[in-house]
Amino acid sequence: MVRSKAPGKKQQKKGIDFKKIKRKLGRKLPPPKNATNTEIKSQAIVLPEQSVGADKSGFATSKKGVTLSDLLKQSAHPNAKVRKNALHGIKDLLEHNPAEIQSHKYAITKKLSERLCDDDKSVRDTFYLLFDSNIFPSCKEDNQGPMVSLLMSYIFIAMAETSIDVRLMAFKFLHLLVKHHPPTFSWYADKILENYKDIIQKNHFYVQDRSKLNVALSGLAHCLSLLPCDASDTESLKENETLLAYEEDTAKESTRFAHVAGRLKEIVGVLINCFQDFIPLIHSPGGFDEKSFSCLHHILCGIGYAIKFSIRMHIQKQNLWLPASEDDILLLLDQDIAPIISKKLLGSFPLNPENNLSGKVDERYFILNSVLTEIFLEVSDWSRLSTDLCNRFLGFIENTLLDKISRSTGQRKPIPKPIHEKTLLALLPSVPKLILRMDSDWSENLLQAFTNTFNDCKPESPLTLACISVVRNVIIPNGDIHYLSASDPTVNNYLSVWVNKLPSLLNQLGDKHPLSSQVVLKLLLDLGRVGCLKASPTFEEDIIKFFNPCSQGEGDVSCGAFARLPREAQDLALSFLYYFTIDNFSSPLLDSIVSCCLYPQLEPAVLYRIVEVVHTAYRAGYIQITDHISLLITLIARFKVVPEKGQFSIECNEQETYRGTLKVLTERVCSCLSDMGDGSLVLQIIEKVLLAQITLKPVLDNGCAILRIICTLDSKPTTLSESSITTLSEFLPGYLIDIVKCIPEDKDNSSLYMQTCLYYLLPCYFLFERSSKLTEEVLKRMQSIVSENTKALESVQDRESGLQSLNLIQCIVSVVLLMHNDVKVRKIISSSKSEIDLILQNVISLQSSGSTSLTVEGKHMMKMAGERLKIASKSLLT
Repeated sequence: MVRSKAPGKKQQKKGIDFKKIKRKLGRKLPPPKNATNTEIKSQAIVLPEQSVGADKSGFATSKKGVTLSDLLKQSAHPNAKVRKNALHGIKDLLEHNPAEIQSHKYAITKKLSERLCDDDKSVRDTFYLLFDSNIFPSCKEDNQGPMVSLLMSYIFIAMAETSIDVRLMAFKFLHLLVKHHPPTFSWYADKILENYKDIIQKNHFYVQDRSKLNVALSGLAHCLSLLPCDASDTESLKENETLLAYEEDTAKESTRFAHVAGRLKEIVGVLINCFQDFIPLIHSPGGFDEKSFSCLHHILCGIGYAIKFSIRMHIQKQNLWLPASEDDILLLLDQDIAPIISKKLLGSFPLNPENNLSGKVDERYFILNSVLTEIFLEVSDWSRLSTDLCNRFLGFIENTLLDKISRSTGQRKPIPKPIHEKTLLALLPSVPKLILRMDSDWSENLLQAFTNTFNDCKPESPLTLACISVVRNVIIPNGDIHYLSASDPTVNNYLSVWVNKLPSLLNQLGDKHPLSSQVVLKLLLDLGRVGCLKASPTFEEDIIKFFNPCSQGEGDVSCGAFARLPREAQDLALSFLYYFTIDNFSSPLLDSIVSCCLYPQLEPAVLYRIVEVVHTAYRAGYIQITDHISLLITLIARFKVVPEKGQFSIECNEQETYRGTLKVLTERVCSCLSDMGDGSLVLQIIEKVLLAQITLKPVLDNGCAILRIICTLDSKPTTLSESSITTLSEFLPGYLIDIVKCIPEDKDNSSLYMQTCLYYLLPCYFLFERSSKLTEEVLKRMQSIVSENTKALESVQDRESGLQSLNLIQCIVSVVLLMHNDVKVRKIISSSKSEIDLILQNVISLQSSGSTSLTVEGKHMMKMAGERLKIASKSLLT
């Protein structure tokens, strides 16, 4: 048997004091059980607003309902996001409430200027855009002095910040301010240039990021472009102002910028060093990118502006005898900086790559070479450059004029048109100096290249004006018409080509480009004064075409534009015409001038000026007397008082006719004819011509003008021939009848009626006084007309024909009564009382006529006329 185990004592489990909890890695430990909860919870208490200031009614607000005052406060909030949103809110508020800018301009500027030094980039960018798009454009018309002064204080503070990004924003914002208000630079020029020099010289950040360098260089180039370095500005000022005023303005300009001379020298040195840092990149196989090109372009432009300013101001000092100062402007052109410009800058020309690059990169090199060429043209007078370097620049100018660019591969590629034109506009002003100063070989090459450019440029292009300026400066240097370079045989070969192009250019310009036409006419006038026109047949044809206007309704686009040009251009053209008639006054030109004078849209003052110019040319011996007389009489005979055919001038309103113009023209023509010599001799010359026009039976106003010419030249007793008296006796009855027909009697204003009638009757009265035979013949013919129409009334049964005859008799009676009313004429017609009595008998016979064509009204009309004529006839006995 197996012995069972003895029962033992059960083991008691031991107590566990601390339970070990296994924690997973990364889990947050729970708080201890005895931890005190310090969290406080409360419910928000909403109270109704009780502040009067919280009422926003009547205040401009943004989209979110925030007022301008609150937004300005938020713009200084510690949180960058709040500041940025506040600036966006201000932008929105000002866009919808532009008046807020005018009311709070200074307060807005003062508060927001603090953001210029903001440490957050997005806030600075938003601040920049706000001023660029809203604040500056809205303050253009205001006095910006206080605002600029406030902004400049913050800008200078930001330029001294340690953060390069803040400094760059200061320069970027300064550039924006100068764009919108250019005088800013002149007020702070020295300090602005000092800061630009420091940031370019001391911070070589452009090695890593050229976009940052471009911010500084672009602003500097723009500021330097504001220096008064354009000679054309001073020339135009000199032409338009008195000499004293010009001297004062130029002296002020010199004084205002004289203090920046030393600073400009430092700027040029820094820019040249900066340019040298780009030399390895320029000669790299792949060329340079857009950012590097922009930096290089701004560098070269800045240097060019500084040099131009220095030279122009030096020239002004010499011309105005201004005293030199310690900061003389020639500091820039001293011995220290001149060799640096010649060697380090111009010596690198041309900046052509060694490899064949893409067209875009090649264009960039051309632009940079163009700016270098401009600098060369400025410094070539005061800096001795090597012959090889000069030849390189002259070759570039020649190729540019010929629209070619040399590449290292030997190919010739045309420059894109906008780039080419811009470069030509910059280089052309220096072409006259090069042509007149270079040796004969280079002068010949440049003359040929310029002629090519002049022939190829379109009339409406700005190049046209630039080329005309070159022609003027080559032929008439320095505007002195007493000194001509046309005597130079090299220039003389091309002179005729340039001059003969000018009239055709006028016709191409038409009336669409009046300022360009005015420049061409001014040059033609100056060439005429010095006798350099050298007109060819095509030249004369183009001038004839220029003065000959289109006829109404023709629509010929190739007609001359003279009559449609502004008055200033017309005056130049007429002054030129005076000199052109010296050797070129021909029948076609005479016809063209007449057509121009008769053009309906021509201003009367211009018409009178043409007559004056032609008469002056006649007195100077440029026009034959026969041509001059032919022009004057043609104007009088063909001038249309009323454009519509078959309508009398008196039937229209004075505004609808050219009656007043013809009256003045007649006076001018009479004066010109009287000025030719003895009136009777002049009348003998033109008598046949005038009477030939009379036989054509001109309308009332033209007939009156011809009669006035005859009266002006005739004497008492008349010197007219028998045939002329006969011709006049045939014309005057119809002329007198037309006076009564065309001038309706005005009972309310009888004095005006008599004054109008007298203007047309007066030439007849003078002729009657000078020739009793003419008076007798005219009255006989009128009596014959009355007799013929009296018989017609008795035999004709047609009432319409009878009415015409009756009106004609009535008109003759009115003519006799008008002559009777004039005391002097009454004595003249007394000798022909028998003819007047015969007219009276015919009128009396009609009163008792049984003709059916004569109505009761007609008989009454004859009765009244008979009574008035009977009274007049009786008075002739006394």
